[in-house]
Amino acid sequence: MWAFVIDQFVLEDQASLFVGDLAIQRGYGVFDFFKVVNFVPVFLDEHLDRFYFSAKEMRLKLAYSKDELKKIIFELLEKNHVSDTGVRITLTGGYSQDGYQLSNPNLIISLRSFNPPPENQLAKSIKLITYEHQRQLPHVKTIDYLMAIWLQPIVKQHSADDILYHQNGIVSECPRSNFFIVTNSNKIITPSKNILKGVIRTKLIEAAVTKYEVEERELSISEIKNAKEAFITSTTKSVLPIHQIDEYVFPKENKVTALLYLLLEHSQFLQTQKV
Repeated sequence: MWAFVIDQFVLEDQASLFVGDLAIQRGYGVFDFFKVVNFVPVFLDEHLDRFYFSAKEMRLKLAYSKDELKKIIFELLEKNHVSDTGVRITLTGGYSQDGYQLSNPNLIISLRSFNPPPENQLAKSIKLITYEHQRQLPHVKTIDYLMAIWLQPIVKQHSADDILYHQNGIVSECPRSNFFIVTNSNKIITPSKNILKGVIRTKLIEAAVTKYEVEERELSISEIKNAKEAFITSTTKSVLPIHQIDEYVFPKENKVTALLYLLLEHSQFLQTQKV
């Protein structure tokens, strides 16, 4: 498998960074991840826009324009000749002389296996547990997943699937996905502050407003207990229903979630038909 590291294509098992990189020394860097279906990157422009935004917010200057980066991505896909995959783009803090000051960033592009949502996706609902935590620079897609990984034993202890962060009773997001509820009046509500605005979150809202009222605003934990449905969205999960948060169990019907899943899948399908 080929990867692109710093400024050249290399075999992945030969790819490396020196230990002085700030990604290793301090966990400083940004990344983005998108999927490729039938050799077509899905929502590529949106993911690259967010990648460049994250880099700018973290004071990391990319050596490549968006068009140049696209060319590298398509060349990497061609070299690996994989029709369906995931692509991860990482930009590190670079080789720092003192392990603290920013340097010239290092770019890494690699492929990661990606399994599309199964046919029974909507039946595969999940359980979340809440945890009080606020990510640093939440609007930036950084490589810092310290808290999410540290909490994994607690997730397993509660027989849960993931964490739902909140601060002072206001819900924000899951470590790798955005959070939504559906009210009894079929209104869709999603947190608007202190979150990473996912590409799939944006696309789902665009689809949802054609059928339902959508609110982006502060969302309290107490409101969750009055919701009839809840779900998460991400590139890897698409739309995934939630059957339980802490001790609260949602009704078994997920009619609105199911329709939104179909609308989103159709939107992604149209992307794969582009030449």
